[in-house]
This record gives sequence, C-alpha cells and structure tokens, in this order.
Amino acid sequence: MELLTIGAFAKASRLSPKALRLYDALGLLAPARIDPVTGYRLYAPEQLDRARLVAWLRRLGMPLARIQHVCTLEADQADQAAQEIRAFWARVEADTAARRDLATFLIDHLSWKDPTMTVSADPLEIRYAAHSDAGRVRDGNQDTAYADAHLLAVADGCGRTGGPASRAAVDALKGLETGGIAAGSLLNLLEDAVDRARQAVEGVAGAASCGEEATGTTLTAMLWTGAQMALVHIGDSRVYLLREGRLFQITHDHTLVQSMVDEGRLTPEEAACHPQRSLLVRALGPGADGTPDMRLHDARPDDRYLLCSDGLSTVVPAAEIRQVLAESAEPDQAVRDLIALANGSGGPDNVSCVVADVMARRR
Repeated sequence: MELLTIGAFAKASRLSPKALRLYDALGLLAPARIDPVTGYRLYAPEQLDRARLVAWLRRLGMPLARIQHVCTLEADQADQAAQEIRAFWARVEADTAARRDLATFLIDHLSWKDPTMTVSADPLEIRYAAHSDAGRVRDGNQDTAYADAHLLAVADGCGRTGGPASRAAVDALKGLETGGIAAGSLLNLLEDAVDRARQAVEGVAGAASCGEEATGTTLTAMLWTGAQMALVHIGDSRVYLLREGRLFQITHDHTLVQSMVDEGRLTPEEAACHPQRSLLVRALGPGADGTPDMRLHDARPDDRYLLCSDGLSTVVPAAEIRQVLAESAEPDQAVRDLIALANGSGGPDNVSCVVADVMARRR
C-alpha cells in the first residue's frame, strides 16, 4: 500500500498540514505511519474519507470534541452520526435565531417601524386583566400573574418556596418605565431587571431550609413602551398574540422536550405526551440558566395578547384558547373563561392568565 505524505494528504483532504498535526495530537486523525528516520507523518488513502468528514464538520463550526464523537459513531453507526450532526445544526439555527431576534429588536427600536407592519399614528394604550388560580389538584398556588399600565407578567414557581420565588421575580420588574428610551438603554434596562429578578429568586432559595426541593421560577413579561411590547421570556410560560382572528405563539418554550423537537429527536405530537415535558432548560434559580429571550413587537389597535402559565397551555388546545380570546369582549372575561377551561379539563396545575388589549387612547 502506497502511503501519502502529509503534504499530499493535506491537498487531497483540503486540510492544512498544521490542522493534520493538531488532529493527530488530539487523537482525532492519527497518521497510518510515522517514518522512524525523518519523523514525517504518512497517511493511507482510505483515511481520506475520515479526513474529508472532519474538514466538512469543521466548516460547519462543530467543536473538535463533538467531531471526534461523530467520527467514532460514523464507523459503524452512521444513522446516529447523522443524528448528532442534525442535533448540532438545530442548536446552531436556534442560536442564530436568538441573535436575529436581538438584531430585530435593535433595528425596530432604532427605526421605529417595521416595513411589514402598519403602525397606527394614533396614541395607543392597553386594557388588561390578570388572574391566577390554584387549579383542582394542587394544594397551593405557586404562580404569580400581574398586570398594570406598563407591565404584564406571569411567573410559575417550583419547589417548596416556588410561590415566593415567582412573586419576587415579578416584583423585580414592577415600576419599570420603558417609554422614550433608546434601544441600547432599553436592552440594558431589561437585562438589569432580569438580574434583579435572578438575585431575588436566589435570595428566596437561600432562605429555604437545607434539603428542600430546589426553588426556581419561570418569568415571562411584556413591558408597554407606548407603541411596542418589549418581551422578556425565561421558561415555559407563554405569550400568544391574537391578530385579525389568527392566534400566534410568540415565545419559545425553554424545555428539554422542546429542545428535542428542535433537534428532530421528537415530533410535536410525541412532545405533547412526553413524561418530561415540563423539565426546564432555562429558569430563574440557583445554578439555572436564566438567559432571557428579549424582543420587541410593534402593536396594532385591536391586538390581544395572552400571557399564561403551562397550567393553561398544556391542558387547553390552542384552538380553544383562540376561540375564547376571539369571543370574549373584555380582558377580564377572557381571563376567567380561560381559567375555567383549564379547571374544566381537570385543573392538574396552577393556572395563570394575563390578557391585554391594544386600543386607541381614550380622549
């Protein structure tokens, strides 16, 4: 068998000699033989397929440790190797989407317009209602629902002190004034508020007795800027928008099951009945990833927003949620009807709802 020099192998595989020496040192792509006299690395032609796979995966931006895992699987478990690549790319697309949201946040706020939307020239305001209920099974209520002229918020606590934790998270956002603030300042304001919420929740958790179940909470909030809604979202509470009769979910669940759906490992139908569908990958609490999603939404007259805990969204189908939002004239009636639907379906969890209507300001 004629071996290839490192230069010839590098040219054929489109990997540089420097990269090949690194991959050898890491055990990712060892040469077939090292000349005992010259110390030159020599490679077998059949190693080219592995080298080209490594080169392609590096072009995708995959970390070397993960490439090593894919190459190990590729030898005799090609389908699992393909699944690893699919999962990696789904994570890349999710990260790109998060950066795209941030870019959109800044562009929309600085330009104060979105060419796909018609923003009303008339002054706008919101009319709102909030309510939280323990449900039919739980002994207590660990949810918090809140609404005022500037803030709409839902938090779903967990652990023995989950109730105080959810209240502390929402309290950290009260009193924020977002009108007339530049985009960069608004982002900083929201991030500072999330930091305060995180510290408040960790303070509640620190006050709990040792050995108690870990304390944490979701936090999903919208702050009214006068013509737009600034969204802060951590966890699996949700925001829906009813616009022109159509219902849109405008948050993305931060759960293990949703990440598996994103990576193609589960179908949405399988996720709906998965036993770990409530396991969070982001939350506020000690040791948790509390990174928020943040974005802006241009408001239109007659928009209706719903913020809800998973005590509603996992029990009541989206079609029934849309019907209640479309048919209830007042936010308070919509909130109560939605909670009644959840409780009518067994009320297995605490359920919280905030409904806000965007309307022309009364003169």
